Amino acid sequence: MSHPQTEDLHVRRIRPLISPAVLQEELPAGDTELALVSETRDAIGRILRGEDRRVLAIVGPCSIHDPVSAHEYAERLFAGTRDLTDDLLIVMRVYFEKPRTVVGWKGLINDPHLDGSFAINEGLRTARRVLRDVLGVGLPAGTEFLDTTFGQFYADLVSWGAIGARTAESQIHRELASGLSMPVGIKNRTDGDVQIAVDGIRAAGHKHLFPTLTKEGAPAIYETSGNADCHLILRGGSLSGPNYDAASVADAAGRLAEHSLVPGIVVDCSHGNSNKDEQNQISVCNAVAEQIEAGSDVRGVMLESHLLAGNQAHAAGQPIDSLTYGLSITDKCLALDDTLPLLRRLAEAARGRPR
Repeated sequence: MSHPQTEDLHVRRIRPLISPAVLQEELPAGDTELALVSETRDAIGRILRGEDRRVLAIVGPCSIHDPVSAHEYAERLFAGTRDLTDDLLIVMRVYFEKPRTVVGWKGLINDPHLDGSFAINEGLRTARRVLRDVLGVGLPAGTEFLDTTFGQFYADLVSWGAIGARTAESQIHRELASGLSMPVGIKNRTDGDVQIAVDGIRAAGHKHLFPTLTKEGAPAIYETSGNADCHLILRGGSLSGPNYDAASVADAAGRLAEHSLVPGIVVDCSHGNSNKDEQNQISVCNAVAEQIEAGSDVRGVMLESHLLAGNQAHAAGQPIDSLTYGLSITDKCLALDDTLPLLRRLAEAARGRPR
């Protein structure tokens, strides 16, 4: 007697996935790189708590689609800012996953060949290599955690993490943040709702128990202790408009203070705060620098920046070598040549911050 089929009715194919433990053994990090990760995590926490006067600057491409240009960007960013380390802590933005409102390219891990082949095992290997390369240059790396399992493959190489505007309200992402080993910024929702992010920070600070996979790929129940270094990222919103101004920052700081949360705020100069115009990041960043000099609770900024300004369209299946080198295929980015002066302005603001 046949039984009615009630499982996998919409699953076309199942492929094996490499385990995080195997990938870490395959592509290990050296002691120097791991020391940089650990030291940077501690330093970011001190900056956000106001114990370190430096400004945190999370800078880099909207998303990584070409490891070669990402490596060049890292080298040039490091060389152009190595004299600013007394005033800035620079973390390269190394984003591998692209959240989509409907559909589109999901990022380097999901589709490393940009052709819809979804060679995820290869994408995970590529992502880990990119992180090792960036650390090898001398820069710590930050990334957004979108898929709740991918972090197992490379979180040991990440100094700063983000929970994005689309997942700030997600319980599983709050649970994930509670167990991550680095400071994690939680963005206000896409419509501009800040309280959702504040609630997320509160939730991530508590212990949680949830099912997931071990590094060996076995199912397990994780119990976390809570992450005391979760903090707020202001990124503007579709309904609220930009929220990098002094009044918005003060309002956000008040919401954090009500619950004795990490007081330091990070301002995302892109997205809703720039109205998705990369050149507007310049005026946003300069305005934030003035606030920092005035003693604002802003302790960090985010800038979307690549080798070249703007972005380019990418058609499914279009090979990497047919694209303009160093130009984003997702959000518009500020050119690195225009980014470096902004970082110098932020360093100047850090020096002028009231002590």
